[in-house]
Amino acid sequence: MTAGGSGHDDVPGHLPVLYAQTLDGLRVTEDGTYLDGTFGRGGHARGVLGKLGAGGRLLLMDKDPEAIAVAEREFGADPRVSIRRGSFAGMADWDATAGGLDGVLLDLGVSSPQLDVAARGFSFGKDGPLDMRMDPDAGESAAQWLARADEREIADVLFTYGEERQSRRIARAIVARRAEQPLVRTAQLAELIGSVMPRGDSKTHPATRSFQAIRIFINRELGDLEDGLQAAYARLKPGGRLAVISFHSLEDRIVKQFIARYAKAPPGNRRTPVAQAFTPTLLAVGDAQKATDDELAANPRARSAVLRVAEKLGAAA
Repeated sequence: MTAGGSGHDDVPGHLPVLYAQTLDGLRVTEDGTYLDGTFGRGGHARGVLGKLGAGGRLLLMDKDPEAIAVAEREFGADPRVSIRRGSFAGMADWDATAGGLDGVLLDLGVSSPQLDVAARGFSFGKDGPLDMRMDPDAGESAAQWLARADEREIADVLFTYGEERQSRRIARAIVARRAEQPLVRTAQLAELIGSVMPRGDSKTHPATRSFQAIRIFINRELGDLEDGLQAAYARLKPGGRLAVISFHSLEDRIVKQFIARYAKAPPGNRRTPVAQAFTPTLLAVGDAQKATDDELAANPRARSAVLRVAEKLGAAA
């Protein structure tokens, strides 16, 4: 996990995380329709578009207005491309998906441009406004939430979304500090967490889990993931592929369980002596994939990335 998030390196000239494996998993056909629900800076989208013919279509979504601006600038003139600002959770509400999709890609977490720009407030390694919103026009910022949430809510968020064992201690310190001065900068919060959680011999910054947790909560990332997976399932055609790149265990668990729900019969119940009929409608394509040693050497941010691919089965499968 990187400072404050995961990160897909969607920068021209630099391949994004698990690039080759993702394109192989999507199995792009020339005349297919594909949706990239997390455009970022377009690394995966360029790869998909490069495989499409004149009859193919690429649908691009992102919450971030800066990402959408890049998409419009680089892809807006291509008649095969349609662009929509918004969460992938709402992909089924987009008329462009009504005809069905041959592939859906979700590259979760924050993108490198979001992480590396201090003004976005995602990173404890770069001082900036304590914001953390992927869509800066929606909802409240991290600073606004930390100013109003009670100690128990803060502790619950840190523990639930960051698996932070010292959540109560950190929450107590946040509430005490804000009574003296508002927490409005990333450096303030990072310093405060470090003061109550000395690093010791660990190479990981003590604020890592807390920043991750606050970011996930502020952006409703896990809820959007659950909704987005269901929307992708509804829109995928038989034979269509779902490819999801996650960066921590909470995300990956949701993806793994979602695929299993439609791919495997539920375990037997001793109270139901007659086995319930089950028809799989998803097929897990291979095992979970991780970055190779070569990719890790070139891009350390890929170390926690996990790719899972599933295929939509026909009704008669």
